[in-house]
Formats: sequence, structure tokens, C-alpha cells
Amino acid sequence: MSFRVQPSPPARPNRCQLFGPGSRPAIFPKMAASDADVINLDLEDSVAPADKAEARANVIAATKEIDWGRKTLSVRINGLDTPYWYRDVVDLLEQCGERLDQIMIPKVGNAGDIYAVDALVTSVEAAMGRQKPIALEVIIETAAGIAHVEEIAAASPRLAAMSLGAADFAASMGMQTTGIGGTQENYYMARAGEKYWSDPWHWAQAAIVAACRTHGVLPVDGPFGDFSDEDGFRAQALRSATLGMVGKWAIHPSQVALANEVFTPSEAAVTEAREILAAMAEAERSGAGAAVYKGRLVDLASVRQAEVIVAQADLIAAG
Repeated sequence: MSFRVQPSPPARPNRCQLFGPGSRPAIFPKMAASDADVINLDLEDSVAPADKAEARANVIAATKEIDWGRKTLSVRINGLDTPYWYRDVVDLLEQCGERLDQIMIPKVGNAGDIYAVDALVTSVEAAMGRQKPIALEVIIETAAGIAHVEEIAAASPRLAAMSLGAADFAASMGMQTTGIGGTQENYYMARAGEKYWSDPWHWAQAAIVAACRTHGVLPVDGPFGDFSDEDGFRAQALRSATLGMVGKWAIHPSQVALANEVFTPSEAAVTEAREILAAMAEAERSGAGAAVYKGRLVDLASVRQAEVIVAQADLIAAG
């Protein structure tokens, strides 16, 4: 292992990020009452250009007037290629107070994008005397973003999380699909007349997980567009969790419970992980470098795997 220790990501529950348009303040109380760990109030794609200023005002008011409990409260600003983003940052930081936890930056293409937002955030924080630094989350949704994913993950100590935005990513890559996440009809292999559908997002997710884990950032899976397809959502979420992602977006309230189900370690998994740790601790006391648990060898690598599951379970229980 490299002598440079892999940093730990932020210690916060992030199983589900529930999105809602800033132009629809009537749904904010329902979002606050949901079981999502993270709330993303949106100023970008779900808000029409004519409604940008009003949506921003709605979001600012909501940070003061609604009890968000212990949830991470995040706002997705507009893209850096628009005339809206700088006003999003300035108004949010000047008017929201300490309750705002995070700003989400869409369509990030390189580390310079993070630098630009970080510089503006830092200046406004200093001017306002803000005590709690704003965290940043970025969305990888362009060819440039995935090509520069590691430099993006290393771009700022503010960076807390990184998500994959499947729809814009597909458009930027020129993928022949209008689907948002999940398997795609024409992305398959065939053998003996049978079709086998594989995962067109797997490689991008793996790249994001590797970059995030290298630099202590939470890797998050993005949206699944067909909110009527619970099996499809669950299947993609399970693949993401297996790859090392910590949570998934919900674009509809019905997806919150599904995300929490998948990204909460099962009682059986947590019990097994604790038993593995106990077996290894006993082996160490007796001077052995490995132990046998239920007929299989466990060593320090097994311990590290078990520690991930136990730490996640403890974090969720504490939240």
C-alpha cells in the first residue's frame, strides 16, 4: 500500500439525495419530512429561465423558515456557462445563514471549474463572517468531466461528494439513448439467440468511485428516470452499492425508501461483519495473522471490508 494514506470521506449519511425544483416551494415541507439523508433544492435544469430569480428567493426563504432537521441541505446552482451561477452563489451565501450545508455544481469539466466556485465562496464567507464552511458536491455529466475526474476529485478541500448525472452525460458522450440510468435496449451481447443486457454506466461509475476514494470524497449514483420501475431502480442501486457508491438520487418521493433500503447494510451483513472483526481480534490475541470464519479464511483485507460495513451501519444509526 502507498505510504500516502487514503483519506476518509465526510462522515455523514448519504443514502438518498432527494431533489425538488426551487420553483415549487409547496413541496419543500414534504421534502423536509421525508426520510432522505440529503435534500437538493434545484436552481438548474428543473427551473425555467424566467423563474430563476424567484426560485432562488424561494430557496433562500426555505433555509430560514423550514425545519430541515439533521438532513444535509444542499442547493444545486446553475452551470458555470450561464449568467445565473455567480448570483446563485452570492445570494445563497449572503442570505441563507449557517443552515445551508452544501452547494452542488453541475456539469463540472475540470479542476478550474471548482477553483472558480471555491474562490467566490471563500470571498463571500469571509465578507459575511460565516463560521461553518460550505461544502461542495459536483456532478460528472460531460465527456470532459469523466476525462478529468481525478483532478476534479482533488480540486478542493471543500469537495464532499461527487455524483454521476446520467442524462447529460449520455448527451455529451453522444450515446444513442434517451434513457436516464439503467440498462439500455441496444446495449447487449448475444449468444445462441439469447440477449444479455450489460450496464453502460458501469465504467463511468467505477472511474468516479476510484477518484473519490483516492481523495476522500463520497461517490454517489445519480438519477434513475423511470420512477414507476422499482425493480429497475433497485437493480441499478444494488450495482452502485456493490461498486462502492454510498447513495443515489431520488427524483420522486417513491424512490427514497428504495435508496435507503439498498444503501443501508442489512442486519445480517452487519452481524457477519462484526463477527469477522471479533474472529480476527481473537486470532491476533493468540498470535495468528489470520482466522477461520464459517469455513473461510479471513485476514487483514477481510477486516478492512468488514470495517467499512460496520462504520456505515454505525453512521446511519447515529444519524
